[in-house]
Amino acid sequence: MSVIALAGCSGAPGVTTSALALLLSWPLDPGRRMILAECDPDGGAVLHGLLQGTLGDRYGLRNLSVAARKGEFSDAFWRQLIDLSSEDGKKESPRDRLLLPGITDPAQAASLGSVWKVLAQMFRGIEAESGHDVLIDLGRRGAFGPSGVLAEQADTVIVVVRNTLRCLQAAEARVRALAERVGEVGLIVIDEGPYPAGEVQRVLQVPVVTTLPYAPDDARVLSDGAEQPRRFTKSPLMKAARTGSALLVQRAAVRRARLDPGGVRAAGGQVTRAR
Repeated sequence: MSVIALAGCSGAPGVTTSALALLLSWPLDPGRRMILAECDPDGGAVLHGLLQGTLGDRYGLRNLSVAARKGEFSDAFWRQLIDLSSEDGKKESPRDRLLLPGITDPAQAASLGSVWKVLAQMFRGIEAESGHDVLIDLGRRGAFGPSGVLAEQADTVIVVVRNTLRCLQAAEARVRALAERVGEVGLIVIDEGPYPAGEVQRVLQVPVVTTLPYAPDDARVLSDGAEQPRRFTKSPLMKAARTGSALLVQRAAVRRARLDPGGVRAAGGQVTRAR
């Protein structure tokens, strides 16, 4: 069970779309849940992208600041989650793939200063006590500043990049700064450009954990709520996401075991990151 943070860089590399593909394809045993939390201080994208504004802005991260001040954070957190589970012909949804929508206006980030740390602790508690996996979408800026505590407390931090010259150039300084802050980071590569994974790994000096295909039509289903084509769940994008999710879980487990061999974090303790 893992807490995994996804971060991006300039050039819209596809963090939220990748996060949604992972959420919807994540392998789950009965009784386990996968939670995707949009924690991008620049604003979330799913409410008015995949969900096309059908739920308005009643749910989401912005509602947790008041709850934190009232000491009602835990109960409020679960009420803010939206069910994105696939029905698969069942009468009732399993409610095992859940979304915490992000803020709808970047100005709302100012009210979340006290929430980020509480949220990081909440994610650790969910993972340790319930055995659920948590995926955090930090967007372009969320791994730094006040919300950076979410990256610091994650089992592993993954930067999403495209293998184009423009994106790799933008990612170089960001990856280096993030590694200095949280320790080891890994990469998800969106295979749009000409550079193979080995070359991306050599340039950025961090490992490529998995590669997702550049598939604009399938990506628009997730990013903009476009009509879902037949056999979407078996598309190359979703197949790659299923493979990638297993690799991410493996990486997170190995890193957590190395940094926290005695299970201190699961008991609420703090661990100093290896540099």
